[in-house]
Amino acid sequence: MKKRFFIALFLFLATPLAYAQKTLPDIDLKTTAKEVIKASKLSNDGNPIIISFWATWCKPCMQELNTIAEEYEEWQKETGVKLIAISTDDARSADRVATIAKAKGWKYEVYIDDNQDLMRAWQVVNIPHTFILNGKGEVVYEHISYKNGDEEEYLNILRELKEGKKK
Repeated sequence: MKKRFFIALFLFLATPLAYAQKTLPDIDLKTTAKEVIKASKLSNDGNPIIISFWATWCKPCMQELNTIAEEYEEWQKETGVKLIAISTDDARSADRVATIAKAKGWKYEVYIDDNQDLMRAWQVVNIPHTFILNGKGEVVYEHISYKNGDEEEYLNILRELKEGKKK
């Protein structure tokens, strides 16, 4: 009985610490031009970042990114946010990523996690999976799936970050 209590206590205490410390690891991503960059180098000059894991075949992912695209410039002006779209497409379908991003007119940085290393490191199982990072690059919010209106929640989080209410 004591053993279960201590295990439960450890999990309860360790989970928030692990979550609060989640930052971008030193994992390779590819640009749409097939150049390799380190995820840990992604930054936004002290402003928040939205990281959205998506795939070319995922309709809710496309809906989320298209919906945010409609308001993205206004979000940038108001909160300084940068959106980074990370495709989880494997090597067989990764060539479609650049074409889709260009056709959709996304003004996001788009990268490809074709080995799904970042996806595994951040324990992303289902997509779309969206993270919001504060100006220090720490995850302060995450959301799985997408339905109309979720983008309003993202904007509220970004506003809280700008006002210093959320750390």
